[in-house]
Amino acid sequence: MATRKTWLLAAAERREFDGILKRFGDGEKRADIRAEFAREISAHGDRWLLIANGPGAASVDEGLKIRMEVDGMISTGFCGALDPALRVGDIVHEVLTLDRVAVTAAEKRELREKTQARAVDMESAAIGRKAAEWGVSFRVIRAVSDTAGEDMPLDFNSYRDAEGRFSRTRIALAALARPFAAVPGLLRLDRNCRVAAEAIGEFFAHSRL
Repeated sequence: MATRKTWLLAAAERREFDGILKRFGDGEKRADIRAEFAREISAHGDRWLLIANGPGAASVDEGLKIRMEVDGMISTGFCGALDPALRVGDIVHEVLTLDRVAVTAAEKRELREKTQARAVDMESAAIGRKAAEWGVSFRVIRAVSDTAGEDMPLDFNSYRDAEGRFSRTRIALAALARPFAAVPGLLRLDRNCRVAAEAIGEFFAHSRL
């Protein structure tokens, strides 16, 4: 009989798990884990810990400060495409990690030329370092939420708080100040994120870890 394994899936925000939770259920809240969002679910006969504690390396380090007994760690959630061939919802297994959002198509093009990376996120490198520290396996399973040719509707880097988290209030106020320019782009990005979350859910629904 196969041994039941425990996998830790780490993302920045709860919504990045929406597709997984839709397919496997909401599971059980883990109040003992020091993260903004922590759930335990059963999937494919294994135990999965879903943890989100905000964007960037500092949030990863804080959310995973206490070692957990897991068989492997997976960086999941959304990423921005650097490769022009990638489309919204495409699954990517290798990414470049930055501690900021790649805002413009020009910036994405420059990152692609310098690094040859296919996509960019803000957490994978930190999650990988934590996996190495804990001595467990590590994988990246991300879905594209914005393409290489897209500019972000706002420079989200300007709306981070002292802890590096994005201020939804400041983003909303910035959008209201430029409704015709920013609001359609934010609505498009929201739709893209829902597509990406669904793609992640489909991937995990049909894949054994």
